[in-house]
Amino acid sequence: MNKNPNENISHSAKRIGDVLTSTIICNNLKAKFPDSTIDYMCYPNSIDVLKENPNIDNIIPVTNKIRKSTFEFIKFIFEIRRKKYDAVIDVYSKLGTSLITFFSGAKYKVSYHKWYSNIFYNYSYERFDAIKSEFGLAIENRLLLLKPFFSEKITNVKPKIFLKESEIAEAKNILKSYNVDPEKPLIMFGILGSEHYKTYPLDGMAKIIDFTVTKTNATILFNYIPNQKEQALEVYNYCSEETKKHIIFDLYATDLRQFLAILSQCEMLIGNEGGAVNMAKALEIPTFSIFTPSVRKETWQLFENEAKNVSVHLKDLKPEIYEKHTEQYIKEHTFEYYAEYPLELMLQKLETYFQEYKN
Repeated sequence: MNKNPNENISHSAKRIGDVLTSTIICNNLKAKFPDSTIDYMCYPNSIDVLKENPNIDNIIPVTNKIRKSTFEFIKFIFEIRRKKYDAVIDVYSKLGTSLITFFSGAKYKVSYHKWYSNIFYNYSYERFDAIKSEFGLAIENRLLLLKPFFSEKITNVKPKIFLKESEIAEAKNILKSYNVDPEKPLIMFGILGSEHYKTYPLDGMAKIIDFTVTKTNATILFNYIPNQKEQALEVYNYCSEETKKHIIFDLYATDLRQFLAILSQCEMLIGNEGGAVNMAKALEIPTFSIFTPSVRKETWQLFENEAKNVSVHLKDLKPEIYEKHTEQYIKEHTFEYYAEYPLELMLQKLETYFQEYKN
């Protein structure tokens, strides 16, 4: 990569957690090459976690129109090629992004190693699979993609979300309009996972909410969107009558930026591991997360070297299950294995978390 003011870097990723985590690539490149132009390619649903990031110059959305039309996809490839990138870093590493990378004409074409990597990339790296890391494998594997540009150790490893003062002010006004007591803790609950198999049983989640209210006397917000209202209401109805008095059920964000601003005002986020947990960490909001049994905890237990981030995974509670069955088998029987989570142990861990957090 040429270190000059005209150098361009493109970067692509997919889902919100992946997209957010991958911003550490942009943050480090901009710090080392401050005169570079850094573009970020992603799906439209992830754009909001990238906005206001001073290390990203342009966001390039890959729309459904581009993905589903061969003609539009080819046209898009030529648009990328005309930008004359010096480097393209492909975190997604699928056929579509491989083709975009290959035809970009970039000097540095970087991704993870697969059997076809040598066709599309001139720098490819084997993902770490079992490295012991205080940051988590998702972070370590992204740092791998910076190897062509950095010989020194990288210490800037935390994704960050950037909010405008006006967005924070709006969030405070929303909370005030719902008469949220500023003297009481405000806790966001991620009651639903990003996928069906990533959602802890709703009746069990209600018990965790009951326990939280008993121990903290907190005001509770639910993270859900309007088309999930029926499931959210199911969780609410499972809660005790006393707990319901603490839940502001109809307070939810109308878009992702508003959600981020409201989340930034919370004391902590508790709930299913996923994008919301990653967003909370990027906002420096403490998290207590519940992993689905089939997701590798080594990859997404990010920054649990910090006491404010704690998670629960079946592998920690009953490791013998993982010695008997494959991850795919466990995924296919997710809800059978959710039943294996000892709720009492989870609540003990949560109580310890509350006590340590207060101290």
